[in-house]
Amino acid sequence: MAKFTFNMPDIGEGIAEAEIVQWHKKVGDTVREDEEFVDMMTDKATVPMESPVDGKILEIAGAEGDMVSIGSMLVVIEVEGEVPDDVAEEAPAPAPAPKAEEVEERIEVETSDASDADDALAADPEPEPIPEPTPAPEPTPQAKVLATPAVRQRARDLGVDLAQVKPAEDGRIRHGDLDQFLSYNSGYGAAAKTRADEEKKVIGMRRRIAENMAASKRNIPHFSYVEECDVTALEELRAQLNANRGDKPKLTILPLLITAICKTLPDFPMINARYDDEAGVVTRHGAVHLGMAAQTDAGLMVPVIKNAQAKNLWQLANEISRLADAARAGTAKSEEMQGGTLTVTSLGPLGGVATTPVINRPEVAIIGPNRIIERPMYVTGTDGVERIEKRKLMNISISCDHRVVDGWDAASFVQALRRLLETPALILVD
Repeated sequence: MAKFTFNMPDIGEGIAEAEIVQWHKKVGDTVREDEEFVDMMTDKATVPMESPVDGKILEIAGAEGDMVSIGSMLVVIEVEGEVPDDVAEEAPAPAPAPKAEEVEERIEVETSDASDADDALAADPEPEPIPEPTPAPEPTPQAKVLATPAVRQRARDLGVDLAQVKPAEDGRIRHGDLDQFLSYNSGYGAAAKTRADEEKKVIGMRRRIAENMAASKRNIPHFSYVEECDVTALEELRAQLNANRGDKPKLTILPLLITAICKTLPDFPMINARYDDEAGVVTRHGAVHLGMAAQTDAGLMVPVIKNAQAKNLWQLANEISRLADAARAGTAKSEEMQGGTLTVTSLGPLGGVATTPVINRPEVAIIGPNRIIERPMYVTGTDGVERIEKRKLMNISISCDHRVVDGWDAASFVQALRRLLETPALILVD
């Protein structure tokens, strides 16, 4: 038997450390050559690690959420016989030995942790039992209870014995008396069972999202602007296109919205930009690399549609579907998650009336289409007469970096976008 130490490799992204997201193996498990045993997250992507040997795992670097430096031990594997020379040569070099003062500090921390562990072991391992709810008091014989049929029915539904309820006046029990009884006897009419507290460590993508959102709100002076758009004609156009799409993908409103955004941006280059805080430089981009916020099991991810301005509606529909599926499956490539110049975020039917989305820095703007709702509104006909019609309305929200984008710019951009959405034939004109 021999021991093989697999050190955290340099995966070529210029990083110094990576986070343990999920262990697929634990100490004592066997692992096969080329089998994935852990997922590591860098600043840019989640990377699965594969074992170069067959063997049994003897030691792992830490728990999920811990950081591992490049070149330091990730896992120790026991192999039969000797470690093959080619594998030993490929193994990354171990991390440099810590300095003396670092060792002393580590010893102090470990000693403290050990004493805490001893105290925990010495404590009673049995958890305190959860007290049973206090049973309802037994009814006591007394004179006939006076109450209306509605109060009696409510008491029956709640399992309350009216003989235990004290009337406020004239001996008749009213709803208020029943409410007061319930407020002092929490065992009755509880809205839901009490759940135990749960602690969940914030790691992986959830931690990355938290850090990025906190940095965005901390560093960027946000402002938001919302405008209502009549998308009745746009929805009619979408229905016509879908009815004649053949083998093309079904269109949602998003490809039409993205096309309208791309047609509007050339007149508002300050919206399609990135701001380098440290250099104090704003880069206004000619191409539109559109970030598309997608909800996944791991959290919110933003794959990027590269050169969205060069794609037609059907190409956009294909790319939206492909990137969303890749993000949800965790197979999106690192380059597909970077380089955005503007982001669109939509909650679809859950979109609400208005939103104030957080900017995906270093971008300077984010656009949020909201839910489409039907409402009556005044419409002027070709004869100049106003009529009330049922129309489909959608609010467009935009959040901007006030260091780069003025309120007038944001409002003017949204108004220009609105004109395209309300006259959708212009979207299809080159």
